[in-house]
Amino acid sequence: MEKITKPISGYVILLLNLALIPAAIFSLINGQVVLGVASIFAFILIIPGYFIVEPNKAMVLLLFGEYKGTVKANGFFWVNPFMTKKKISLRVRNFENKPLKVNDKIGNPVMVGTIVVWQVEDTFKATFDVDDYENFVHLQSDAAVRKMAGSYPYDNFEDEEAEVTLRSGVEEVNHSLEEEIVERLNHAGIKVIEARISHLAYASEIASAMLQRQQATAIVAARQKIVEGAVGMVEMALEDLKVKDIIEFDEDKKATMVSNLMVVLCSDKSASPVLNVGTLHQ
Repeated sequence: MEKITKPISGYVILLLNLALIPAAIFSLINGQVVLGVASIFAFILIIPGYFIVEPNKAMVLLLFGEYKGTVKANGFFWVNPFMTKKKISLRVRNFENKPLKVNDKIGNPVMVGTIVVWQVEDTFKATFDVDDYENFVHLQSDAAVRKMAGSYPYDNFEDEEAEVTLRSGVEEVNHSLEEEIVERLNHAGIKVIEARISHLAYASEIASAMLQRQQATAIVAARQKIVEGAVGMVEMALEDLKVKDIIEFDEDKKATMVSNLMVVLCSDKSASPVLNVGTLHQ
């Protein structure tokens, strides 16, 4: 558990330490060699106890392997010179993970890149619970991306609204990623400020095939809309002709007209009219 401590001001000890210099000189001049040597030794011994804590930095203190506390206050301080001091940055840091090849929910290989914004929150955990907290952040972020990607399909070709996908459910996917990283990095005393996907694409080996599938799906959807519209237009045309009593169709003529209108309306090319110079029965 992190323990915040505030040691003695370094300026006070510095004044006392500097006073040892004239004391040592005076003692040696007056033949008090032992006192003079002791003053010099004390002066040298005190020096390693000084340290400075800058803004958004912290100093973890240990005495013969025992954790004594963390200094987060800024300034010039002095502690027992036998204490080991380890400086830790509390600044907000971020890294952009290079696109990682992972498998989505249905097994398709996809490339996912992420950005993670983080900072050290608990210096005790960051120092003693993991070997290297910076490397821990990178490795656990990769593991979180793999788990998150395996929970969603990259895309849903059948029904866009049926299931959240990596491509369409941006907010939910980013939230899921952030929760997964927060849970993993909590063991190292790391606070995750933000985590989001910065790059998303199919892996190169299937990108071409998936592009063709997307295009085919789009064409089928477009054709479906065209056919639905054409049926409505044909139905409206037949109804108008019947209501206005312009021409009377038997079933054969009606079928022929429907066929011709559907060809004209659904064709992806301009229709070439054929003039019938005989009767309708020819």
